[in-house]
Formats: sequence, C-alpha cells, structure tokens
Amino acid sequence: MERRTFLKAAVIGGVAASAGGVAMPALSQGAAARTLRFVPQANLANFDPIWGTQYVVRNASLLVWDTLYGVDANIVPQRQMVESEEVSADGLTWVFRLRPGLKFHDNTPVLAKDVVASLTRWAVRDPMGQMIRSLQNELVAVNDTTFRWSLKAPYPKLLLALGKNNAPCAFIMPERIARTDPFQQITEYVGSGPFRFVREEWVPGAKAVFAKFDGYVPRDEAPSWLAGGKRVMVDRVEWMIMPDPATASAALQNGEVDWWENPIADLVPMLRANRNIEVDIADPLGNVGSFRMNHLHPPFNDPRARRAVLMALDQEDYMRALVGDDERLWKVMGGFFTPNTPLYSEAGGEILKGRRDIDGARRLVREAGYDGQPITILVAQDQPITKAFGDVSADLLKRIGMTVDFVATDWGTVGARRAVKSPPSQGGWHIFHTWHAGADCINPAPYTALRANGENAWFGWPKSDAVEAARDAWFAAEDLPAERAAVDKMNAAAADFGLFAPTGFFLSYQAWRKNISGVVKAPAPFFWGVSKT
Repeated sequence: MERRTFLKAAVIGGVAASAGGVAMPALSQGAAARTLRFVPQANLANFDPIWGTQYVVRNASLLVWDTLYGVDANIVPQRQMVESEEVSADGLTWVFRLRPGLKFHDNTPVLAKDVVASLTRWAVRDPMGQMIRSLQNELVAVNDTTFRWSLKAPYPKLLLALGKNNAPCAFIMPERIARTDPFQQITEYVGSGPFRFVREEWVPGAKAVFAKFDGYVPRDEAPSWLAGGKRVMVDRVEWMIMPDPATASAALQNGEVDWWENPIADLVPMLRANRNIEVDIADPLGNVGSFRMNHLHPPFNDPRARRAVLMALDQEDYMRALVGDDERLWKVMGGFFTPNTPLYSEAGGEILKGRRDIDGARRLVREAGYDGQPITILVAQDQPITKAFGDVSADLLKRIGMTVDFVATDWGTVGARRAVKSPPSQGGWHIFHTWHAGADCINPAPYTALRANGENAWFGWPKSDAVEAARDAWFAAEDLPAERAAVDKMNAAAADFGLFAPTGFFLSYQAWRKNISGVVKAPAPFFWGVSKT
C-alpha cells in the first residue's frame, strides 16, 4: 500500500480508535479549558537550549526562559527583560539596566550576575555570540540591576544577537545553572519566563508539562513574536508526544488534543473537512531543507564528494516526498537563503538547480577516493521531515555508487549523535537531515548552518575562508546593495565548497481546534495570548 493511502486509511479507521494511541485522563470542563494540549514536532528528549540547536528544544525553552530582547514579526529586536540600554558614541561600551520585578521560578530575583553568567555560556556556542566574544574586553555586573559589555570594536548587530529567534537563543538562567560547562547539559530547569517546567511530570517520549508562572510580569506592549507582553491565558500546557501522524490527526479530530504543530500535507484535506478544526500555513517564511555532510571524515572531507551530492541531488524528489504535488507549497532553490526575501541569491548556484548529473557524480565520488565504505546516514523516524528526506537520500547515495548504512533512529538521538566528532565507525556519522526556519536564513547573522569556521562551525564543521570572508563583508556592508554583493559571493562560495546541500524550500501547516484562539503565524509556536474556551 502506498504511504499516502495507508495514512488516510489509518486516520479514517483510527478516528474512533485513537484511544489506542494515547489515553487521556478525564477532566472537569473548567480544568480542561485551562489546559492546552499540544502535539509538538518531535519528542523533547533533552532540555538544554544552549547545548544544542534542535527547534523542539528551542520551542519548549521559549516557555520557560526569557531573553533580554526579542525580535518582533518584522525581525526587529525589542526590549524584553531590559528596561533601558546606553551605548557610547564609539559603539564600544554598552550599559544595560534590567526592568524591575523580574523573578526566577524559584522566586529569587533576576540579577545582573545571572545575566553575565548566562551570556558567557551562550556566547561559547552561538555563532553571533562567538563574534561578540572575539571582540569582548569585559562583560561585568555593575550592580544587581545593571551590567556592562565593553568591546574592542563596534558590533552594531548586538541587540539582534540578544533577541534573535534562532537557536541557541540568549536565554537568561540563574547563575548557578549558567555556570554549567556549555558542552555539558544542564540538569536544573529554572527560568524567568511565563511558564515553569513541571519536571516531575516529564516523561520523555510521552509528555512534557509547563505550568503558568504567577510571578511573571509581562510587558505592557502588544505581543509580537518574541517581543511585547507575553500574557498567559491558560494554566497548563501539556506537550503530548505523538510521532505517528495518523494518531495525532485522530486525537485532534476527537478533541483529545487542541493544537498540532506540524500536520503532514497528506492529512490536511481530511483535517480541513472537519468543521471543528482550523488549518493554516504555520509560517509564511517557510523552511529550508538540509542534507548535512560531515567535513571531518572521508569521503566528505573531500570537496569532490560533496559536490557529487550537490550535482546529483534533485530537490524536487525531496519536496514531493515531504509536501506532495501541490507546487504552491514548495520550490527548488539555487541558493541557501530564504526565497522571496531581499537577500535571496542564486549566484554560483547552477550546481543546485542545473541538470542532474548522476554519471558525473559517480565519477567525482571515485576521484575523491571513495572505497566502498558504508556511509552512515542518521534518519529520525519520529520526525516526518527527516524521515521523508532520509528515504530519498538512501536511494540517491546508492545511485551515485555509495554503500548506505541507514541508521533509523529518533530525533533526540540524532541531536546527540550529530555532535560527535569521532569517525562514523566509532559512533560518529556521515550525513544527517534537518531543516532551517526561513526566518533563520534571511541573512548571514542568524544563519548558524552557513558558518564555515571549522571547529567552531555547526555540526559537520566545514571550514572555508571564502565563505567566512563573504560573511564578514556582509557584516561590514553599509547599505543593501553592498549586502547583496556580499551575499552573492557567500552563496557562490558555499555552493562551490559544498558546505551543505539544500533539499528545497517548503511551507508547512499547523492545525488547531476552533475553540482555541490566539494562534499566530511564526517560526515557532508561541503560547502567550493563546486561549481555550
């Protein structure tokens, strides 16, 4: 039976039978109205928003930890935990004052020393933080409510770094937690955000619970993405882990859950036919799919092997496998940046969109010295995006003459294993799939995946002086034409180097029951302002 036919049949037969998937406790009508049940994109297997970059962790962290600034829907950073900031005329000294009344979930006040420790840990792992760190003279607490950041050279995008939505976000934690080695995971989850994490109810693979934090004081402004007043309208948010799309669809239709983060396209027509359910595009900026290669180990330490993938990979195959045949929902990319945004470029991107050349790819693979070793590809089966991509890639690798070691696993394991630099035969990897929110790919500043600074780069650890030089030129650009010129060079350099292979641009859906209001289109599910009747 075809995959799409099976899914539809499973849902039709499973709407009434979905109780076999997840048993829901009986609640009074009042308690039910105060509890929002949400099906996230994947299991919350770990919970450290600085240690890794998985969106599921970032999304949960947005409930628990707050940031000094937050980008609004125009991706402009606005004050969040900060009351005021002053910058010296030469741009070298920033002084920040925290707004009054900030408290952590253990009812201790948020102090400047907590901010200093949090930013110190964040800056080790975040690409923009690394840039600031390289320019830093000192980051110190002046008193309990004020901290000072002095630099050796101006960094005009400092507020964007502190308020951006891509992981790792500059979340503020108590000093004792923030002192954890940034390459080790935290074990205590105390924040100052609008929800507190109910650790005793956390069952990885099944459920995560967040309770309203009564000590949180929202800002007065209207909410807009990560900015403004984060007003909580429910008492609890329960994340119900349902990796099987048919089970999630049936639970949503039955009212067992309220909101599904990413329903697959195959099931959208059925959901739309239900008069109690609303379906919409989750984020107009969409997503950029990614075929990520490990630059440390053969064969992908040789650019010829990486270029072989780029010249053979057909983005249309990936998009149809994931999104289906509705071409309004996806497009082939000749570049790495978000399509239909000011800096989108296809300069030097012919290898991404030109005629697919399997024979040429096979030749390059041989020239790279590939000797038939198994290519370890990590494929999360509990994440529809990566599962669809992995099936296509396994076939592609075989067609260009490679032996495939297909590791079917879960998204949490992928998140841990992709950080391993050991050879694939010793617990490492050659390839994994992921995707990047379009909001993270509109320019080089938040685009973690497009760094090419070697050991400090994102997973795969690519090193390209040409890519990094073009990135530096973008940061130094004084107007939009200069920014575009720099991005053209960056796009061409990344394609020539084979930094990673885009698998296409795609839009995704979200679905919720009509008694839920306040759901917005955004690169993450925002729970403030969401209510249930």
